[in-house]
Amino acid sequence: MEEALVESEAPEAAEAAALDAYSRIVVDISERLAPSVANLRVTRRSRGGHVPAGAGSAVALTPDGFLITSAHVVAGPGRQGRASFVDGRELSFRIVGIDRLSDLAVLRAEGSGLAPATLGDAERLRVGQLVVAIGNPNGFAGSVTAGVVSALGRSLPARSGRSVRYIDNVIQTDAALNPGNSGGALVDSSASVVGINTAVAGVGLGLAVPINTATRQIIAALMREGRVRRAYIGIGGGPRPLPPNARARLGRTAAVEIVEVAPGGPAQRAGMLAEDLIVELAGQPVERVEDLQRAMTAEAIGQPVPVRVIRGDRELELELRPVELGE
Repeated sequence: MEEALVESEAPEAAEAAALDAYSRIVVDISERLAPSVANLRVTRRSRGGHVPAGAGSAVALTPDGFLITSAHVVAGPGRQGRASFVDGRELSFRIVGIDRLSDLAVLRAEGSGLAPATLGDAERLRVGQLVVAIGNPNGFAGSVTAGVVSALGRSLPARSGRSVRYIDNVIQTDAALNPGNSGGALVDSSASVVGINTAVAGVGLGLAVPINTATRQIIAALMREGRVRRAYIGIGGGPRPLPPNARARLGRTAAVEIVEVAPGGPAQRAGMLAEDLIVELAGQPVERVEDLQRAMTAEAIGQPVPVRVIRGDRELELELRPVELGE
């Protein structure tokens, strides 16, 4: 009888031990990251002075005051505000740079001795991996939710004026995002920031802009220049299946069809037409709009860029000279 009782208790003891191990990881992550995550109270200038204009979270990048947050938290004319930390400090901040097309912004708090977070690499994430969302909606007590990576490789549209761009490889997680968590950190089990929480995708689902090579370059550009320079070729397009003969010849299934060509833009000057199928740009295959976007870096501005298109039953080699994308 006693042996049976011991055997029945064993699975419960193992489950409790596993839960404790899980809890220890989450507690360790939250304790390590909480000092790095700030609450933002955003204000805007008005005739009567500064009035409230929103709230969110931010993550410390450097000890001397650089913070990263979501662009939509601080975007708008005349924005500034105060950043509060769990140690009780409350610091004024100014906006260094905003990039609405990645939904990232860099701020500079008027203080020193901040606890910078460690940036990780979202490219190493796997579906099912433990992640923790850490925000600071209240200023002096962080908000922590744990979950898993539920999907990878999603695209999230971002808009700046008339320009629309897709944020690549957005992280989807079931770690609940509480109000005020936008701009906070999505953290892996090593306490490295792998994403900046940006949006709620539905009940129990949140989205985060990944920390990867592309977004590190955006953050660096915002810190250095206050803006991100991108190339522009002047087309509107979307994915389209390749015709069977082109599919067999290229070994791919899709291309980007030009739907609209901006008058006087680089694409029109290069001789590109609506209904052309773009299959290659700068020597790289093009199957999705995101493939074009990745090539539109600052280095491409003003430079000759070879482009291969299919027009009817012909394959043409053209040359583009992208210009800088304006706000």
